[in-house]
Amino acid sequence: MTVRDRRARLSAYAAFAIQGLCFATLVTRVPQVQDAHGIGDALLALVLLLVPVIAGVGSVVAGSLFARFGSGPVLRVAQPAVCVAMVLVGLTGGHLAPLFVATALFGTFVGAVDAAMNAQAVAVERRHGMSLLTGFYAVWSVAGILGGLWVALANRLDLGLFSGFAVPAALGVLVSLTTGPGLFRKDEEGTAPSAEELKAAARRVPWRPVLIVGVALGVFYLADSVVSNYSAKFLQDELRAGDSAAPLGYVAYQVAMVVARAAADFGVRRYGAVLVIRLGGAVGLTGMALVVIAPGPVTAIAAFAVAGLGLSVVAPVAFSAAGRVDPTGLGIAVARLNVFNYVGFVLGAAIAGALASSGLRLVFLVPAVLVVTIVVVANGFAPRPVTAAAARGEEDGKTLTPPVLPEADPEPPRAPHA
Repeated sequence: MTVRDRRARLSAYAAFAIQGLCFATLVTRVPQVQDAHGIGDALLALVLLLVPVIAGVGSVVAGSLFARFGSGPVLRVAQPAVCVAMVLVGLTGGHLAPLFVATALFGTFVGAVDAAMNAQAVAVERRHGMSLLTGFYAVWSVAGILGGLWVALANRLDLGLFSGFAVPAALGVLVSLTTGPGLFRKDEEGTAPSAEELKAAARRVPWRPVLIVGVALGVFYLADSVVSNYSAKFLQDELRAGDSAAPLGYVAYQVAMVVARAAADFGVRRYGAVLVIRLGGAVGLTGMALVVIAPGPVTAIAAFAVAGLGLSVVAPVAFSAAGRVDPTGLGIAVARLNVFNYVGFVLGAAIAGALASSGLRLVFLVPAVLVVTIVVVANGFAPRPVTAAAARGEEDGKTLTPPVLPEADPEPPRAPHA
């Protein structure tokens, strides 16, 4: 490990931190954005739905630029743009057209940053020769906690949208411009496989195990979408929490995630992925159910923490399971599984939008019911590993049984909003 590698690692940490800070700052001020524009729940849901839909497009576009420029330059442009777009949301002045434009810009650059920062993290991990991805997502969560706490303070000080967004945005731009030169260049990231090589390798990766864990991952991100976008609004509108207390549901949720993920590796090694996922799903279901029946803000904030404690294990173990059935080493299974990230977020925003007018408790009831699916498909989180030899045998029409290997340590999601 060289000084250059350590510098790139710190720069990638900074990118994850800025992304977590900006995302948390925006989603925990959703009630204030709604009030400033005087929009109803249905239109608010459309605005929130726009972010993951456009982010998916931004991620794809960014990925297409990596082959020519590398992920580092893309990240150095897109990350400050996320900060600026967040400030633009605060400058829309109650007008709907500018709000939609600013939100679309935010979603576009968020998707680009998601793709670029994950590519940088993977390059850092490869250069260091050891598992590091969990640490990057822990940094994202910690920054999200700080973002939520900042919003609680901003609300208490009665800061407007512009001021509340401008402070973290300025910090984000400063850090991004300072650390951006330390990111890996294109020639340092490694040679990407050609389209022909990817196509040939994709035939060796089975779909069925990816689909099983993908269903659970989609449910997790659906629930995560609802908590991210509606926890503050639920506390403020439904439970009459003050402006300074409303962001604390999201903060509690993220704190619990950091704590649980710190112990998740040990749990999987000691008890196996199936038991960890089954227990996590049950705890997550309990937390979401407690949110639905919470009589007051304190109970709801605690319930969000319980939900985060249980649901936090789903994404890391899901991507680890996908890696076990990918004999190519090119991340094909991970890329397929990543689709369920955006599907979950989009469905979460759409379902919440459709039900918000009927009461926010109902908005949280739907993901609570769907979390049962995670418990049901838990056995799929320990698939039989697919070796390169077995995959080649299946291509030739032979039936080969791959050996049962010890479970690998879970890797965190290579996707946004972990």
